[in-house]
Amino acid sequence: MKFVRFKTGDQILLGLYSKAMTHIYDLNYLIPGKQFDTLNAFVESVTEDELAVLKEISCCAALQEFPSYAAEDVTLLAPIQKTKHDVLCLGLNYREHVKETAKNLNHAPTMPEHPVYFSKRVYEMMGPDDEISYSTSGSTQLDYEVELAVVIGKAGRDIPVDQAEDYIFGYTILNDLSARDMQARHLQWFKGKSLDGFTPIGPCLVHKSELPLPLSLDLKSYVNGELRQDGNTSDLIFDIPLVIADLSMGMTLEPGDIIATGTPKGVGMGFSPPKYLKAGDEVICEIEGIGRLRNVIL
Repeated sequence: MKFVRFKTGDQILLGLYSKAMTHIYDLNYLIPGKQFDTLNAFVESVTEDELAVLKEISCCAALQEFPSYAAEDVTLLAPIQKTKHDVLCLGLNYREHVKETAKNLNHAPTMPEHPVYFSKRVYEMMGPDDEISYSTSGSTQLDYEVELAVVIGKAGRDIPVDQAEDYIFGYTILNDLSARDMQARHLQWFKGKSLDGFTPIGPCLVHKSELPLPLSLDLKSYVNGELRQDGNTSDLIFDIPLVIADLSMGMTLEPGDIIATGTPKGVGMGFSPPKYLKAGDEVICEIEGIGRLRNVIL
């Protein structure tokens, strides 16, 4: 199941893709007696029985009388517009990216013994085909990072590794845009990754039933058609169950929380000379089983 937030005319709606992805069904017509303003509200309150019904609809909705829209006629938006908390992020979580970063900093690569966490403040998520305003950000070293983002489906604390999948709702793509000069200036990552517009996500929120653990998904990013990143989640140092278990030790995760799991090698700062983004650049992030997230830099 692939859930979306989309615009048709002057309406913004929540939707469910048909299995063939040719049509999008208005989510608020599919569960009698319930209405959802946001996908956050949907994730927090939908039941397993209701999800089973939605799965059947997504597979066989052509036989049923539900309002739908041709996918080609709507504009996809960020599936989640606002987050309850800052996005929870992992740094240095792909082996090859650790090597790339060490080379850039002129020291020997050392694999982290424990997950490296930071948070990313988000004023508003950007969506597929949204333009990213960068020229007024105060940075001159804008970088891209394709990442698999995990969306938590139910509250939990001290979650065992072998139960972690129970707490996942699904997955989306996140481009962890980063101002490298700000990161260097402030000696940490928070400010340089938290500027307005620096968190594009989408194009959809894929339910975990379509991507069961353990994951082995290809991730790619392109800048103006040039392949920059080409990795696979099998290169993760700390996999998703371990991350959820570790993060939740003594800290409650809530429905709608987003965990960005790190980026593979090929970021702009990893090239010599660096290949930072500039106005007019088109950035496309792709993850197998989810889709593509396209943005243009202003």
